[in-house]
Amino acid sequence: MLLLSASGCSSLHGLKGTEGKDYVTGSGVPQEIAPADRGAPVDFSGKDLDGKPLSLLPLRGKPTVISVWWSDCPPCRQEAPMLVGAHRQFGARVNFVGINVRDSGTAAPKTFQHQFGIDWPSFYQPGGQALLAFPGNLSAGSIPATLVLDAQGRVAARIIGPLPSQLTLVQIVRDVIKSG
Repeated sequence: MLLLSASGCSSLHGLKGTEGKDYVTGSGVPQEIAPADRGAPVDFSGKDLDGKPLSLLPLRGKPTVISVWWSDCPPCRQEAPMLVGAHRQFGARVNFVGINVRDSGTAAPKTFQHQFGIDWPSFYQPGGQALLAFPGNLSAGSIPATLVLDAQGRVAARIIGPLPSQLTLVQIVRDVIKSG
């Protein structure tokens, strides 16, 4: 099992130990879920950064990487190039989608996506309601977080905190593809 440093950019400003930051540094591990232990397929719909409808349902049939992020989160900025690299490596064989959960408008997240060359869609959910679609896998403090859904749309792997490396994500997605 791979180890990683987890950091959650949650609303913890002013709490003792956060040193005035909006995130708390901790540690976590990538968790892969055996096919027999995966829950029901996730069915979530909402709007993207342009206000257009976006749904996970049409993405079924191949694995989907979901990145939970917001534009002012330092670990989100650090992992963006890794996500872009993994996306380029897999091409059309794997879906990528984001969930922007904290930005109060769409200008900053659109700039973030342009700056890092992110060309996949992101749900725009500034209140974090999207995270409720992933019970037991994501919580309000799960920023950044990465989930990998299998081809049926079930959570097959999760990393709560920043990605440790592009290679880690690539290997997890390969494992999910192999496991069906």
